[in-house]
Amino acid sequence: MQTGSDADTLVRFSGVQKTYDGENLVVRDLNLSIGKGEFVTLLGPSGSGKTTCLMMLAGFEVPTTGDIFLGEQRLNTLPPHKRNIGMVFQNYALFPHMTVEENLRFPLQARKVPRAEADERVSRILDTIKLGEFAKRRPTQLSGGQQQRVALARALVFEPQLVLMDEPLGALDKQLREHMQLEIKHLHEQLGLTVVFVTHDQSEALTMSDRVAVFNDGVIQQIDTPQNLYENPSNAFVAQFIGENNTLLGRVETVEDNYCRVRFGQGLTTRARRVNIHEAGAPTSLSIRPERVHLNGSAATMPNKVTGHIREFIYLGDHLRVRCEVAGNDQFMARVPVTEFCPTLKVGAEVALGWRDEDIRSLDCTANP
Repeated sequence: MQTGSDADTLVRFSGVQKTYDGENLVVRDLNLSIGKGEFVTLLGPSGSGKTTCLMMLAGFEVPTTGDIFLGEQRLNTLPPHKRNIGMVFQNYALFPHMTVEENLRFPLQARKVPRAEADERVSRILDTIKLGEFAKRRPTQLSGGQQQRVALARALVFEPQLVLMDEPLGALDKQLREHMQLEIKHLHEQLGLTVVFVTHDQSEALTMSDRVAVFNDGVIQQIDTPQNLYENPSNAFVAQFIGENNTLLGRVETVEDNYCRVRFGQGLTTRARRVNIHEAGAPTSLSIRPERVHLNGSAATMPNKVTGHIREFIYLGDHLRVRCEVAGNDQFMARVPVTEFCPTLKVGAEVALGWRDEDIRSLDCTANP
């Protein structure tokens, strides 16, 4: 989980815990290193501890125990305005009575940057965000996307060591949100920024990040690259939270190297990759992505085959989601490209489904099948 040598580390949480009432821990024993130039997203459901971690890093909350470092500097008691950290919020927090240019100049004036240097920095950041022609406008005269770019520019103009972003795109519509995701990602790459980003939107996290830390109940469940999180979830929570996922409860029959044989449903069995499963007889949560499920003809060549019944077709342009009932689970999804879909399939029809051993995972399970 570490990011390399100490020289490469910019942010470090060491044994950090946070409680508001002295009994319930919002953050539990957090140990996390973030490298210089990394884009790390803290992802999780509401109440998982991700925003509290960001607020402690920003200085708006203080750790109950443990230490937070920015470079070699311990931050625990350092006030927010002395941390050299830029922040971008969901509500933009722009000054409505100031022009775009004045909003950008404000953090430089607060740091007593000489006027000539401030002029040059403001001009340069306006060019970077492509809003030079809007310099004399007030925030109310800008679109939501333009306001967000100004908020981002204000966090960057004083050249902070670190930029924190707390759900910065939550107020934007879908199309603009996706555009801004790429814009922030490109700015990160172009300027070599170190970014800590908080969101509950897993597609946003996968799109933008070098690494994603998945939080639940105050604990990082897994921190990894987006691809590894999606392809190799370390437990059932991560598998369910990241991307779309099918779950089948079962019990391990045999264990064989990195695979195991699992019995599920009404006597059905499958071979599956073994993750956090150590012995035969253990309950397990089988996990498989909808795009790895094969239907009918393509299912015939798969080593694991079951029969299901079609309950619904959901048309999504380039593909269909086919909802089936499999082993008592009527929310079992298969994702089929439009070009491969058989138009003779009807709701209620029996359908063959299949998958490869390596595409289904046998994960930890708290419920008995």
